[in-house]
Amino acid sequence: MNKTEPLTIVITGVTKGLGKALCEGLIQLGHQVIGCGRSIDKIEKLNHLYPNHDFAVVDVSNNQQVQTWANKVIEKWGSPDFLINNAAMINQPLPLWEISEQEFVKLIDININGVVRIIRAFLPAMMVQKKGVIINFSSGWGRSTSPEVVPYCTSKWAIEGLSQGLAQEVPNGIGIIALNPGIINTEMLQTCWPGHASTFESPSQWSQKAIPFILKLTAKNNGQSLTVQ
Repeated sequence: MNKTEPLTIVITGVTKGLGKALCEGLIQLGHQVIGCGRSIDKIEKLNHLYPNHDFAVVDVSNNQQVQTWANKVIEKWGSPDFLINNAAMINQPLPLWEISEQEFVKLIDININGVVRIIRAFLPAMMVQKKGVIINFSSGWGRSTSPEVVPYCTSKWAIEGLSQGLAQEVPNGIGIIALNPGIINTEMLQTCWPGHASTFESPSQWSQKAIPFILKLTAKNNGQSLTVQ
């Protein structure tokens, strides 16, 4: 896979934060970006700004929406070279016993089940082509823990296990990687660490180093847990 050639890159959660920064940076480099998000207005704006690319309203907690979208993407653009599972949410900063069952279940359904739905929808086509890299965004909290973010930690530790286990199942030519993006000043960080979030780099600053790092990843990195450097 030659990073100097235009690549087909699918990204979830492109309407804000890291997903949006990746989307914009990859488009500037000439790659074909296909993305999804839940905000109708923001998806319409992306389609208006980047008419040669492809953005759709998709809720990753809805299996039918995911499968329908994936089928359309594969039919139009083919199997992706990179599939980046970025869409996620974080819980209110509270002790576990004060977090409602509804909030916990919703977080797990987006952060874990949503990733699985996306993989199920795209991986078969990637295996037919015998190529492609799936990057599942993990977190520092997927390898360590902190109080008041137990649901989020739970989901990201699951992403680490999911990625390593799936890496043992896929054929040669496919790479499955758990990627810790690092600490970035996103809305998510502002939710759980409001007093310190502004001291970290913005998503656009982060993307300047993250994009070259990501584009260097290949099937040779299959099963690795990496951190953007």
